[in-house]
Amino acid sequence: MAAPEATTALAPTPRRRWVPRIALSQELVLFLAIVALFVVVGAINPRFVAERNLQSIFLGNAYIAVAAIGMSMVIISGNIDISVGSLIGVLATVSGTLAVAGVPIVLSWVIPVLLSIAFTTTMGAMVAYLRIPSIVVSLGFLSILKGGLIVVTGGAWINALPEGFHLAQMKPFGIPMPIYFMVILTIAAALWMRLSATGRSIYAVGGNAEAARLSGISRERTVVKVFAIHGFFVGIAALLYATQLAIIQSTVPPNLELTIITASVVGGVSILGGTGTVVGSTLAAVLLAAIGSSLIFINVSPYWLRAVQGVLILVTVLADMWRRMRQARGRGR
Repeated sequence: MAAPEATTALAPTPRRRWVPRIALSQELVLFLAIVALFVVVGAINPRFVAERNLQSIFLGNAYIAVAAIGMSMVIISGNIDISVGSLIGVLATVSGTLAVAGVPIVLSWVIPVLLSIAFTTTMGAMVAYLRIPSIVVSLGFLSILKGGLIVVTGGAWINALPEGFHLAQMKPFGIPMPIYFMVILTIAAALWMRLSATGRSIYAVGGNAEAARLSGISRERTVVKVFAIHGFFVGIAALLYATQLAIIQSTVPPNLELTIITASVVGGVSILGGTGTVVGSTLAAVLLAAIGSSLIFINVSPYWLRAVQGVLILVTVLADMWRRMRQARGRGR
């Protein structure tokens, strides 16, 4: 009789399994990395944790975190969109142009979001139904958007924007609007991905499209949906980007797509699809912004940020591959 009792005593309880999983989660690692960065760099240069710099880190990069939410969903589905930076630049220009032309401010906010959804839905349909790899489709659209924007606008600055246009500069209840968007959209997207049927189907399609099909999940409809949702987040990101300064430059922000994809991957989203969370991508976006700012305050060239991004991507991908190999070995036993 003693043997069963001993076995029961040694068996891991749900709580014991839960604690290590939380302790080793990508979200917690990123959060602790952010806290450690602020503590260490703040001790070296107290101006790093000054209110003005904190606002620059969080407010100036909130649109990247919002765009990374949609990008994370796309990558989880097993696809990618490298045209996202160019699309944000085009949509910001459209928003500013409409506002200067006298279009009601609300419409100058809403129209770019609708255009973004229509654009990415078209991209998703090409990926889903024409079976063109998403990297090829988005690469083509990247060139079209970036080249077309320069041809049409010549890189001109849009100024004399009407009063009330600058949504990102508003502070309801003393809290800047970009913080509302970043936090609320991250929480809503995380809950939706976990609790909704469509959210779970995105994980299923990205993890194993054939198994998902046999379970009754349409890969084509799921891919189109995830690209459409991605377009919504890109539209919101473009709106925050367009309204954060007094002027808008009609160009594509340099390396923006790399930063957004890096935030998603470093946040724990597997580049192979099927796993990851949007909470991690938001934390990673904050971490990348904090790293870029910290380099300036410790007198290191900000160009090192690109090298840091590359290292983070490689480390994260290698860790994901190692995790997948361990899981495969475990299933093979």
